[in-house]
Amino acid sequence: MNDWHRIFTQNVLVPPHPQRARQPVKESTAFQCVLKWLDGPIIRQGVLEVLSEVECHLRVSFFDVTYRHFFGRTWKTTVKPTKRPPSRIVFNEPLYFHTSLNHPHIVAVVEVVAEGKKRDGTLQTSSCGFGILRIFSNQPNSPTSASQDKRLRLYHGTPRALLHPLLQDPAERSSDSPASASQVAGITGMRHHAENKHMTLIENCSLQYTLKPHPALEPAFHLLPENLLVSGLQQIPGLLPAHGESGDALRKPRLQKPIMGHLDDLFFTLYPSLEKFEEELLELHVQDHFQEGCGPLDGGGLEILERRLRVGVHNGLGFVQRPQVVVLVPEMDVALTRSASFSRKVVSSSKTSSGSQALVLRSRLRLPEMVGHPAFAVIFQLEYVFNSPAGVDGNAASVTSLSNLACMHMVRWAVWNPLLEAGSGRVTLPLQGGIQPNPSHCLVYKVPSASMSSEEVKQVESGTVRFQFSLGSEEHLDAPAEPVSGPKAERQPARKPPMSPSSLPAPAPRGLAAPQDSPVGPGLSISQLAASPRSPTQHCVARPTSQLPHGSRASPTQAQEFPLEGGISHLEADLSQTCLVPETSIAEQLQELPFTPLHAPIVAGTQTRSSAGQPSRASMVLLQSSGFPEILDANKQPAEAINPTDPVTFNPQKEESDCLQSNEMVLQFLAFSRVAQDCRGTSWPKTVYFTFQFYRFPPATTPRLQLVQLDEAGQPGSGALTHILVPVSRDGTFDAGSPGFQLRYMVGPGFLKPGERRCFAHYLAVQTLQIDVWDGDSLLLIGSAAVQMKHLLRQGRPAVQASHELEVVATEYEQDTMVVSGDVLGFGRVKPIGVHSVVKGRLHLTLANVGHLCEQKVRGCSTLPPSRSRVISNDGASRFSGGSLLTSGSSRRKHVVQAQKLADVDSELAAMLLTHARQGTGPRDVGRESDATRRRKLERMKSVRLQEAGGELGRRGTSVLAQQSVRTQHLRDLQVIAAYRERTKAESITSLLSLAITTEHTLHATLGVAEFFEFVLKNPHNTQHTVTVEIDNPELSVIVDSQEWRDFKGAAGLHTPVEEDMFHLRGSLAPQLYLRPHETAHIPFKFQSFSAGQLAMVQVLFRASGGKPIAVLCLTVELQPHVVDQVFRFYHPELSFLKKAIRLPPWHTLPGAPVGMLGEDPPVHVRCSDPNVICETQNVGPGEPRDVFLKVASGPSPEIKDFFVIIYSDRWLATPTQTWQVYLHSLQRVDVSCVAGQLTRLSLVLRGTQTVRKVRAFTSHPQELKTDPKGVFVLPPHGVQDLHVGVRPLRAGSRFIHLNLVDVDSHQLVASWLVCLSCRQPLISKAFEITLAVGEGKGVNKRITYTNPYPSRRTFHLHSDHPELLRFREDSFQVAGGETHTIGLQFAPSQRVGEEEILIYINDHEDKNEEAFCVKVIYQ
Repeated sequence: MNDWHRIFTQNVLVPPHPQRARQPVKESTAFQCVLKWLDGPIIRQGVLEVLSEVECHLRVSFFDVTYRHFFGRTWKTTVKPTKRPPSRIVFNEPLYFHTSLNHPHIVAVVEVVAEGKKRDGTLQTSSCGFGILRIFSNQPNSPTSASQDKRLRLYHGTPRALLHPLLQDPAERSSDSPASASQVAGITGMRHHAENKHMTLIENCSLQYTLKPHPALEPAFHLLPENLLVSGLQQIPGLLPAHGESGDALRKPRLQKPIMGHLDDLFFTLYPSLEKFEEELLELHVQDHFQEGCGPLDGGGLEILERRLRVGVHNGLGFVQRPQVVVLVPEMDVALTRSASFSRKVVSSSKTSSGSQALVLRSRLRLPEMVGHPAFAVIFQLEYVFNSPAGVDGNAASVTSLSNLACMHMVRWAVWNPLLEAGSGRVTLPLQGGIQPNPSHCLVYKVPSASMSSEEVKQVESGTVRFQFSLGSEEHLDAPAEPVSGPKAERQPARKPPMSPSSLPAPAPRGLAAPQDSPVGPGLSISQLAASPRSPTQHCVARPTSQLPHGSRASPTQAQEFPLEGGISHLEADLSQTCLVPETSIAEQLQELPFTPLHAPIVAGTQTRSSAGQPSRASMVLLQSSGFPEILDANKQPAEAINPTDPVTFNPQKEESDCLQSNEMVLQFLAFSRVAQDCRGTSWPKTVYFTFQFYRFPPATTPRLQLVQLDEAGQPGSGALTHILVPVSRDGTFDAGSPGFQLRYMVGPGFLKPGERRCFAHYLAVQTLQIDVWDGDSLLLIGSAAVQMKHLLRQGRPAVQASHELEVVATEYEQDTMVVSGDVLGFGRVKPIGVHSVVKGRLHLTLANVGHLCEQKVRGCSTLPPSRSRVISNDGASRFSGGSLLTSGSSRRKHVVQAQKLADVDSELAAMLLTHARQGTGPRDVGRESDATRRRKLERMKSVRLQEAGGELGRRGTSVLAQQSVRTQHLRDLQVIAAYRERTKAESITSLLSLAITTEHTLHATLGVAEFFEFVLKNPHNTQHTVTVEIDNPELSVIVDSQEWRDFKGAAGLHTPVEEDMFHLRGSLAPQLYLRPHETAHIPFKFQSFSAGQLAMVQVLFRASGGKPIAVLCLTVELQPHVVDQVFRFYHPELSFLKKAIRLPPWHTLPGAPVGMLGEDPPVHVRCSDPNVICETQNVGPGEPRDVFLKVASGPSPEIKDFFVIIYSDRWLATPTQTWQVYLHSLQRVDVSCVAGQLTRLSLVLRGTQTVRKVRAFTSHPQELKTDPKGVFVLPPHGVQDLHVGVRPLRAGSRFIHLNLVDVDSHQLVASWLVCLSCRQPLISKAFEITLAVGEGKGVNKRITYTNPYPSRRTFHLHSDHPELLRFREDSFQVAGGETHTIGLQFAPSQRVGEEEILIYINDHEDKNEEAFCVKVIYQ
């Protein structure tokens, strides 16, 4: 066993309790504890009589009082002999450790153990007592701040007594007393003895020790795992031996000098072959899934997404640095894509592997943390990433994150101890697996049974790894070394042939990693792969540049790749096309060269994604006591509460069979908590409101809600609840009723269309609700939050509710023109430039779904929902309701139709009728039949009265003539009606008969998704026909490509036949197909919409050779809400073009991406919902990052333009891989060029509206931008007024500041500006440096002097770019000419170790910068 295996097996740590891992991570603190001596008769007399040669030693272990859990590793002192009678036993042994578990209940348990020989000569150990050593304390005189000697009282028994359930809070009953106060210690010990009968003190026995922080250990943290107790006399791999005779190497640790190592040409060979190994691995994975009770799993649906390799340097105690993660590819894939020189290596390696395909790493690995120590080893860990089966969300392909699709397992690992004497060589190592311990402490895939194998066969049955290594700062070696086998085989130095200057490889840029062309995957654990995206500040691993020939250059856009989960990188780019093949003409033209613009990568990551979780128990107590209305089900019982972190099992059949058909969706906004702010001077809003859109309901905007601070709320940033939401009344005061705000949506059969319920359930299962949070007073965006709605699926329960705590994330974009390059922070990591994501607060939200019975029977509910089949047939689907004379009496249906006047039905006929025209009304204004009867009766009564009164003969003759005229007009109208019916008879009969060949179908479509279906077309005639397919909507098209048809059928699971060359194409004309007599054919269609409409009507006409239709298909397309993976919100100057390049993450990390060959990049296509937006992507080389280019014209201020960008990674644009929603806010632009710390004044023109308004100006950076008037002022109607603006930037650079003018009465936005700052740093005249201790309570006061350079008395003003770190004793001062003034500085304490440069601006009476001082503060 070598040194690494020995140290690794001897230092296995027990991890802390899992609940401790869920708490916020704190910085680790180093300690030194010296166990000096043991006083008193600790060893019982009975032990001394039974045992001989009695010796004594101490054991120390970590113990968590809260969870009753021992963790870490028990440490032992050297054995010391005992004397009779018992006297002081001196140890004087230093003990070192570091831990981040800063809690009073984390203690160290010291046990006194005696060991001796029994009469038969065997060795026996016995516990003599134990003590509880407190590391952390809430008191000011805690052991962490005092280094005086302490006396530890000891108890009878063993430390196992701490696990007894009757023992409560032993840390509070333990006693640590100063060594000089022995009497006080005795009294304290007796008091604790009286309090706890289960712990008895040992009289007159104590342990003398000291405990103090040890910051000198911090540089060696990477060599010592956390919670590991080590002795100063112990040799730590990576540290030099101590100076002097003390031998304490950890008192002032000295690190060994690292050596750079390189690994090339890595080949992994698995037994018996890669194909059979992976086939068996998948089969066993399916069997395990079935045996765990998860149900049967289709082996064909389980696929390997990635083959990952983790490589890290391990010193036996732990990994020195975080292991590198790279992606392996099969050997045959590499042979098709690499150069000829590498292909020759592949061929040679294939011959040596006896035809078994290997996994190859196509890049070079750098190991800069190697140290010349026998315990330092390189660990190789081979991991496989599988796509997990659907079950959480029902449809794995629609989940919006790779984290929900992948599960990872380690299959093999290997360890290599390099011999530093050999500078380079080739190494072959056996792979290990099975149940033996490994550095990652996780389960590893089994190894083949080796019961019948020889030792030579056992070395290769688990597989081997072969690679070429080189130590030092050598370049990549091209000369092959002699192959060597065995883990300890000697290394032969490689011969370096002479190289011509043209063949020299280009050196890697300084600060970047060595050239690589294998994709570097994210270093994710299994728990991280199963979790949802977290907070915006995620760690990114960049991909270094590929090796280029001499004279070539690599742009930074090609050099880096950011594999984020749903993460996006922003780049600024020109949208001009790059012509790779210039056109030739007679006139001489300039040849356009391939050019890639130089852009700095901007890591935007998850700028609109917020982490969601369950509120803490303390927050739940405050929420429950605040009086929020309770959500009840239909039986007035509280809704079932669900933990939002629990997995959800979605069963569509259970949702459809639920007897509670109506769903009442409840959104309850409860509270908005504040977090610790890094933004200087950012004020907390007084009122807020929220905007969102749920399903296909109209976009919702909540009323303004008041933020009311709780008296018992915790400090901001501690995760406690600080402010609750209360509705605001009309007079501006908050409502005294119940707090919170509720929105309810009733989704039932009256709202949903037939067949839409399944779509709504799928929407809840996969969609994320995006919520924007706005300041109710300034109308500025505070941030955005996102919450998954899958917990709203009731799954047969009467009501469910889930309480969420969402992070509200704000994203700020800097100006694009000033962004030039990025700062390289380390291996493959680039500092984010231009994009800043900040967590503004935490939104407490409750989502609920309450089921209800249908109160009334919906009309037409007896009809079946539309068929979801992808094959549409015209049998039984026609719209013709006639034909009763041709059917039998048993199947005749009774139709009742109310007769109507022809003039009321046809407006054209009504215009030609004389009687109708005389009345002077249109078809809609004609009186009812009762009105006509009443007129006839009135006219008859008038005639009777005239006859009775003996009217004149002339009048009687006039009445008769009038009646004859009316009769003549009626006859003429009847003739017109008869002629009109004769003329329209053929057309009416034809339109009625066409309903017999018309098929109606409802299609539920989604934005950007290609909905595929087939229409069964039958030739009803006895003759053949050439049928033309005519479509009246361009969003519906016929699939004419047989391969596309075949792919769509395979995706839909359709088994109907596919025909080659089915259609005759005639350019832009409609396609045609040939049908034999009575022949039936399946016509493939594809509907795909890129507009965000709600309803569309499409008609397809199948015309025969003579132009007569033989079938009609009427489609009713209902667009369903779609999934939004990413939301971008840009603020841009009005009436200009926004040009933005958004970088895609690696295609295989996108959710919904097809699983293919890792060496191949699929085609990337992009579409936009707005035809006026230019959206495109360019084809790049394999392995290069993909960029989506946008060019949008902004409108006049304050217009908001929104559109969708849809990304596809398949050939036929069938299913979107990503869907983005982009908001573009057009604002008035104001350019300001200024100096940091100096006041710059400008004026903005305000124009009045139609009425008098009371307005106020609000800004996004109130400490850097001031307005005059400051408060509320009156804006007269149609008037012109100046708004004076003063800008004093705290830092140099370019950024945006938003300025809103708001009507305070109606809370409407009157005007909005985008202030574009271009700030330069002033000339620094003096520099200072100060060192401060971290964690000092009240800060430190310092003084500097300033001399007035003018001959007269002047007034000066003081400002700082870090007002939270530096305050002045006085903000302004006066000093006579030539005199010197002392400036008082007060530095605030810091809780973090590091450096900070603080600028002090000294301005004159006009606030112009006179001088600038720089103070470098070192916190240690």
